[in-house]
This record gives sequence, C-alpha cells and structure tokens, in this order.
Amino acid sequence: MKLSSKWFLWFTMIGIYVMVLGGIFYYNLFKWTFDEKLKTEAIDMVRLYAPTLITGLARNQSALTMDELDVVMRFSKDDRVASLLYLNKYGEVRWFRDPSKITYTFEQFIKEVTLPTDAIEQASLAKSPIVRAVPGLPLYDIAIPLSLRGEVMGIINLQVSREGVVKVINKAMRKYAVGAVGVLFLLGIPLYFFLHHFVISPLLSLRDSIEAISFKSLDLKFPPRNDEIGELAGMVNIFLSKVKAEVANAMVKEKQRGVAEARWWQSILMAIVAKNHKAIVVDEDNSVLYTNFPVGAAVTADGKLHLLDVIDSQQQDVLRLVGVALDRPNQLIEAETMFHSEPCHVRAVHLEEEGELRRTLILFEPKAAGPGLGLRTFS
Repeated sequence: MKLSSKWFLWFTMIGIYVMVLGGIFYYNLFKWTFDEKLKTEAIDMVRLYAPTLITGLARNQSALTMDELDVVMRFSKDDRVASLLYLNKYGEVRWFRDPSKITYTFEQFIKEVTLPTDAIEQASLAKSPIVRAVPGLPLYDIAIPLSLRGEVMGIINLQVSREGVVKVINKAMRKYAVGAVGVLFLLGIPLYFFLHHFVISPLLSLRDSIEAISFKSLDLKFPPRNDEIGELAGMVNIFLSKVKAEVANAMVKEKQRGVAEARWWQSILMAIVAKNHKAIVVDEDNSVLYTNFPVGAAVTADGKLHLLDVIDSQQQDVLRLVGVALDRPNQLIEAETMFHSEPCHVRAVHLEEEGELRRTLILFEPKAAGPGLGLRTFS
C-alpha cells in the first residue's frame, strides 16, 4: 500500500474516531444542557404561579378557585406537559384530566392510576422539587411542593415530555456531524498538500534518482535538502561511495590476481609445452587468460579477450571441442583442426575442482612435429 493511501486510511480512521468521541461528548453535553433547561423551565413555570395556587389552597382546601383553574389550565395546555396532577395538603386530588378522580384521596388515586415514580412522596418529605426520569419513556416526573411558611399546602405533579428536547438534540447533533465532516475535510486538504509536497513528491524524486544510478559512475543525482529525505539521500550517497570504493578495490585485486595467475600459467606452460606448440588458457566464460604466443586481436574495454578473437576460421571445431571438455571435466579431449592455416592436433582439458576456479587448457600441436603429446620430456 502506498504512503498516500496509508495516510488517507489513517486520517479517515482517526477522523472518525475523533468525531465519534466528540459526538458522544457533545450529545451528553446537549442532553444535560437541554434537559436541565427543561427541568428548570418547568419548575420556574410552577414557581411563577405558586402564589396564586397557595392563595387558593389557603382559602379552601377542598374546592378549586377560578384563579387556580386558570393556572392549571395554562399548565395543561403547554405542549411539554403530558400529564398534570394537583394535590392539596391532605393528599386529595384537587385537579386531574379525568374529572372523576377529583376529590380522591392519594391512596385511592394510586390504586386506579399508576404513578411512574415516587417523586410526589419524595417532594412531600423533602419540601423541595423532585425530578425523576420515567423508565422507558421520554418523560420527566416532576413534583413541586407549594409551601407557605414551611408548611406544604399542596403539590403540583407534572409529567414533562422530552420529545421537544430530543428533537433539539437531534438537530444539534446533525449540525455537529455536518460541521465535523467539514472541519475534517478542510483540515485534510492542507495536511494532504503538506504530505504530497514535502514527503511523497521528494520520495518519488529520490526513487527516480536511485533508478537512474549508472553502474559505471555510481553517482546519485538528487538536489540537496535540509530534512530527513535529504539525510536519506546523503546516506545513499555514502553507501554508493563505499560500493564504488569496494568495486574499485575488487577490480584492482582481480587485476592483480589475473596478472599473478597469468605468470603462474606462463611458468607452467614454459616447463611442459614444446616451443612450437601453441597453448591457450580460458576461464569459464571463454575469456583468454594466457597464451604462449603473441595475439594481434584488440582487447575489449573491460580488458578481456575472448577465445573467438584468437582462433581462426576453424573456430567452430575448437568451440565444439571446448564444449565437450566442459561436459567432461578433468578429461583430455582430442581432435583435428586448422589453426593459423596450419593443420593441428588439438587437445583440451577442463580443469575443475569443487569450490575452485574453473579453467580450460587448449593445446595446438602442429602435425609436422610428429607423434607425441607435445609436452616436454625430461631425462
């Protein structure tokens, strides 16, 4: 996977992770804010009209006054109020949406109507507003005691719907999602520009420069940079310098070894080969290492001379002989051929030892010399 693809994947994953965490945070923040606002507004609404309700309760505990009825009807018409229960200080129902329950005692009422929470009992004991969330429903059960000089004169119980709050929260979360995606997109553009301009593009340029390295010069053509990519290019240059030095050292050693081997073959062939016989020593690539006769062929740029540049028009016979010798290492192979326009008896042997250099010795013996191996004999 390319660096840009990895960056895009990680940026997207991190962006989604941050958006989810932020969404959880803001959802709870919105929920707490709007829920608290809903609870506060419900309690403040009751407190606003509490003097009117307390006055009516003080005048008559059994009958609802017109002012109280006006306040209760105002509460019940509020879209947020799903249910309203008004009790006097004796626990008798002073107002409920079902008129048949009016004047019921609290014990009678809860037998026919199930209250979702214990907010009324807790508010009566605490003499302060109590809010309870209704399990499984988007409602708050709010009980607000109506007190006069420390005495609870009555209780207003409201079941306030959270549907409006949920709509507001959902709307706020949609705006958050759109804004988060927009911020992620706007943040990603400059970050991707930075990544492409300062990282990916220089890396591609460095890659092209490395691909263009010539094995002859081993030079890296890359403009200097004062960053990590420039340091990497510098390390590549240092590595190439070391390789260049090693190659030069190896070439010097190879040349020295070739000169030493040529002297070794010269000493050996001078001792065992007759003067009128011609000998050629080649390596595994058929490059000529030594001859005991002058060669007029031109040497190639790498300083090597191929066997084809030494032998004459009958070269195919010699090549076939060398091929047979390669297939039969350490065995003497003989044949008849022409060498330098002179009929010769040619012998070849491929010298091979495990783990050692492989060499092939080719010996041309003129037929005029008479029978024999063409090797010097010593008495």
